[in-house]
Amino acid sequence: MMTFDTTTERFRSLSGKGILSEERLKAAGEAAAARGADLESVLAREFGVPKLALLQALADHYRCPFVEYDEKMPIAPDLLTGLDNEKLTYSRWFPVIRDGETVVIAANDPANPAVLEEARRMVPAGRYEVWAALAEDIQWYLQDYLHARPGHLIGTERTGYAFWRNTMALWRTRLACYRTDLALARTNLALLRWGLGCIALGDGLLRAGATTSLPLSLALFTIGIGLGVFGLHGYLRVRRARLGPPGNSTVVEVTAATLAFLERFHDIEGTEGVLSIKKTMLARIGDLLGNHCTILMPQPASRERTHLARERNVLAAQRTIAAAYRTLYARGRTGLAFIRTGVSFVALGIGLVRYFGLSLFTTLDAGLIAAGLFMAIDGGRWYFPVRRELSEVPRCPVPQGTS
Repeated sequence: MMTFDTTTERFRSLSGKGILSEERLKAAGEAAAARGADLESVLAREFGVPKLALLQALADHYRCPFVEYDEKMPIAPDLLTGLDNEKLTYSRWFPVIRDGETVVIAANDPANPAVLEEARRMVPAGRYEVWAALAEDIQWYLQDYLHARPGHLIGTERTGYAFWRNTMALWRTRLACYRTDLALARTNLALLRWGLGCIALGDGLLRAGATTSLPLSLALFTIGIGLGVFGLHGYLRVRRARLGPPGNSTVVEVTAATLAFLERFHDIEGTEGVLSIKKTMLARIGDLLGNHCTILMPQPASRERTHLARERNVLAAQRTIAAAYRTLYARGRTGLAFIRTGVSFVALGIGLVRYFGLSLFTTLDAGLIAAGLFMAIDGGRWYFPVRRELSEVPRCPVPQGTS
């Protein structure tokens, strides 16, 4: 049965430095004894003593350096082999650094002779150094590293997961900005379409020969030209700024790069994958994620948060894939809108020429036809490059335990 240290002697230097008075230190010791808790925990949580102050107090008491828990610390895998969880939990020590023949031991009580005795038995080395550490930090080391297989360090793995989640979130944000630009282009396209429609309507009224329709035709021409110029200016500005790069290939390649963590970190046992036969890269990556989307019940339970971190990354990767598809669909939808509008104005221009015949207004009809051709061709440049990616979508995995 593990005992809790409630003595105040180890933290006596806190009162000497003015961090905590003798009376409050004594009160903290009484509270720790009454609750069956470590004094350092009571000092940190209830008396507001900074963690570094507690570590320095331990270092001053034992006259040795101190070590603070850091999940990014690259603990050598050979230090983890042969460790006994129960004994380390009871004695409160953990090997943290190997420097040549020297192994640094983090211990809550560096003066405890059992620490060196157990370290010599479990961690062979030529020389040992025992540094002071908080009991809570020792527990974090045990939970993070002891249950991991050598070479698969859970603490650094979680930090890597957090890095890749941030990377994917950044890319999804950029994709959202990209889709916003596409929506802005479609809005400007709508203005351009309204402008050309007003010009075509004014052209029809003017060519009908009604004298009373002249002011209305001129008004429609003016409104149409204004809307057309405003919409074309906004469209060209967006296209020059964002819609050139990235193209559909860039979207797919960068999305694949943000999911590189699957090869580096994911090693989920017990999952059975189905080999994807999709032709496009984005669809193959989506199917790969389906193979990783599983609900696991890890043993021991202390590894659960690492498996949950893995699952969060898989879900984030699926959202990234979906964001890439939404962006490609937005690009394709914008291209189709251009094609639809262009074909409409080509048909309208040809209809005006066939109905009214050749005249001075044929130049305006030819302008409508040319604008329609330009929009249709430009829309095709947007739509057809992404058509291949949109032809295949990844399967949607159903997590275990759902119906």
